[in-house]
Amino acid sequence: MTRATATATGTGTGTARAAGAAGGVGAGGVACGSGRARAQARGGRLRRTLLASLVAAAVVVPVSAAASAQAPAPTPTVFARDVPPQDRYAANRDNLAEAVRIAQGAGRSARAGRLRAMAAGGTAQFLAFDGRSRGRLVEVFGELETADRIAVLVPGSDTTLDTYERFRSGAVALQQRLQAGNPRSAVVAWLGYDTPGTVSTTVLTAGRADEAAAELAAFLDWLRDMAAPGSRLSLLCHSYGSVVCARTRTGPAVGDMVFYGSPGTGAGSVRELPTAARVWAGRGGADWIAGVPHVRLGGVGFGTDPVDPAFGARAFAAGAGGHSDYLKAGSRSLDALAAIVLGTAPSQGASHA
Repeated sequence: MTRATATATGTGTGTARAAGAAGGVGAGGVACGSGRARAQARGGRLRRTLLASLVAAAVVVPVSAAASAQAPAPTPTVFARDVPPQDRYAANRDNLAEAVRIAQGAGRSARAGRLRAMAAGGTAQFLAFDGRSRGRLVEVFGELETADRIAVLVPGSDTTLDTYERFRSGAVALQQRLQAGNPRSAVVAWLGYDTPGTVSTTVLTAGRADEAAAELAAFLDWLRDMAAPGSRLSLLCHSYGSVVCARTRTGPAVGDMVFYGSPGTGAGSVRELPTAARVWAGRGGADWIAGVPHVRLGGVGFGTDPVDPAFGARAFAAGAGGHSDYLKAGSRSLDALAAIVLGTAPSQGASHA
């Protein structure tokens, strides 16, 4: 309560007491009303505090993981815009090999092992690779230059170089599923931003997403120019990645934007998104993120639930899986996501069916 409010309340109550003494008006009635007002104000503040705490607990606790090792690594290769994918792949394989040597020499055997696994076979296709700190990288599965259907996966919180394998395995599963329906398809695993840290306030706000959206928009522009003429792009956005995608301006080459496992996007409806793409939303039946309060208090929280019909997204059946199961081989959600990318009708109805 401010000093001005306290003074006003005190004055009003004192006036009521005087009136009560002079004319028989019950001062207790006014005092109780003032007490109720104060209680309601305190209750409102308490509810807002509890709601913010619920958002924090629901988003942060389930996604927390070990912090990424701060291993040394070579400076990433910087490419001119017109450098073709194959040349980028070759240069980044060299950079990755050097990162393995540096990590091993620094006694970071765990980091070196992860990098070595990523480089296994010498055929990895990295459009970008930065092994410093938590890591940034963009990997392609399939033949990018000839693909007419391209899925760009945007990950959520706690996706780093040290946890990349789980993100990568989902990309591989999607590519295999797409290939069964269309051999001219490709998947891009886009870890092109610093995902929010483990237990931190960044995961509850859109600040990190605003930075990432600019990076993603520039990448999509480049990808449109490098891909086969007429190719169709789909953005598949998981968890905090949906906050990133919801802020990304897309061109006409992006035909679909898909939110899954989303805590909210920060937008109140599809109409507020900076895209002309079809927008989809789905959530697995066992996804804990269903319990996140879909509110926005100041800069905390992400508002309307994308699977709420009021948001206006097209619903797709995401099956009964949990928060990390959307790209699991053989899952209903993987089939639905592949169908969206391929342009066939996915199973609809309840988004969590």
